[in-house]
Amino acid sequence: MTTGASDPQKLYQQIARAIATAINDGRYGPGDKLPSERELADDFGVSRPTVRDAMIALEFQGLVEARQGSGVYVNALAAPGTEDPAEVEVGALELTEARRLFEGEACALSAATATDESLALLEQLVDQMARSFAPDEVERLEQAFHLAIARATGNAAIEAGVEDLWALRQQSPACVAMLRRARAHGGGDAVEAHRRIVAALRRRDPRAARQALHAHLAQVIENLLAVAELDALQQTRQKMAEQRRELARRTQI
Repeated sequence: MTTGASDPQKLYQQIARAIATAINDGRYGPGDKLPSERELADDFGVSRPTVRDAMIALEFQGLVEARQGSGVYVNALAAPGTEDPAEVEVGALELTEARRLFEGEACALSAATATDESLALLEQLVDQMARSFAPDEVERLEQAFHLAIARATGNAAIEAGVEDLWALRQQSPACVAMLRRARAHGGGDAVEAHRRIVAALRRRDPRAARQALHAHLAQVIENLLAVAELDALQQTRQKMAEQRRELARRTQI
């Protein structure tokens, strides 16, 4: 399998689509194990992180299942009308910037409106985050934390707005993949950042609450930029390696 993709930002989508087509065409049946990440990267001529993002996209579509320490397996044939893995798209940086704007103000308002019960729930969620390591569980707890802040405003419109932002995140495999990689490779202590948010809310200090929320998401943005920089460097290295191989081939003529 090969892909003639020229846009690096869309490579994972083209790979996900190609593998989905192979599954639908019966090249891989239910229960079959897909080639390894390294094999697929070599086959498509892309980086392993790109293949990893494609696998996440396929997993969101229910086509494959990643089994810890074993590999990626086909779940079932694609049902007619299955949504294309590339249909819904939102950038991780765009989403995080929007969250910083909206959730920052929601957090400031919550400093004035949050009940003792709401604050206790937030502290409980942070404690659970500190004990959790599985990406899915950490993301579930973080979503619950930020939605609890929005709910503590007592404003249904604000709560719905924040819920919509998180729904956008879940609808985009690329966004989820990028944010997971940023969490794994980035700096900052996410648990401590959430504790600082709760502490500001406990003090009933709207300005400090807004700043704590902004600082938390500013770190997320910094982590996203760091991962994007690593990807750009890896793509440059791949291009240079291809040029070296071509020059070596030409010198043997």
